[in-house]
Amino acid sequence: MLLAIDAGNTHTVFGLFSGSELKALWRIGTRKELTPDELGAWLRLLIGDAGFTTSDIDGVIACSVVPDMNTVLTDTARKCFGRTTLFIGPGIRTGMKIRYENPHEVGADRIVNAVAAKERLGAPVMVLDFGTATTLDVVDEDGEYLGGVIAPGLEISAEALFERAARLSRVDIRRPERCIGRNTEDSIRSGLFFGYAALVRGVVTRAREELGQDAPVIATGGLAPVFAGELDFLEQIVPGLTLEGLRIIWDKNHKR
Repeated sequence: MLLAIDAGNTHTVFGLFSGSELKALWRIGTRKELTPDELGAWLRLLIGDAGFTTSDIDGVIACSVVPDMNTVLTDTARKCFGRTTLFIGPGIRTGMKIRYENPHEVGADRIVNAVAAKERLGAPVMVLDFGTATTLDVVDEDGEYLGGVIAPGLEISAEALFERAARLSRVDIRRPERCIGRNTEDSIRSGLFFGYAALVRGVVTRAREELGQDAPVIATGGLAPVFAGELDFLEQIVPGLTLEGLRIIWDKNHKR
């Protein structure tokens, strides 16, 4: 079985694969002070609850945008499973040419998402990832990664608003019944939801114009389902897209 790990700025997500089938998915908060012993104990418990043992894990692959997590993930895989973690980075076969001016600047998760999206829908294709940052990644008709857009995530934007405006209270993020709020809470919710939806729609529209094609869009990330009914151009919403991409990349490198 393969353990795929997506270490992001806010959450770290673990997926357990048997072949191409995702058997289990777990999510924890990303903490720089996390130790291999803590993570190992947590993984042993959850793998057991899923009906497996650590000896069932014969491969570990990770993409990480948090350098402090890399040593923790490496040591945990070695202690728990006796395996070396394959990190997404230079020299890893992805099957996708990177046309970024400096390929080393592209977040590993963005490349992994693009690989998974191309596998699902072919090329051209775009990926919207609603994470700590909201990113749009574009794959052209030749299956090559062009680049994309990085914007502050919705939750970051909301926190900035609440911290700077003392009289505004926090609200849950969901689609309000109307755009014109009749009270402060609904007005904030409307601004966050409809304002962010307009931002996303705008960058997708402009990216499609530059690409010269109405490429299909796959969405992933924690807040993607919130916008499912608002952004009608979303072809699919796949919460585990990054894990899926890691599994595909593992196969490309493992079989070699």
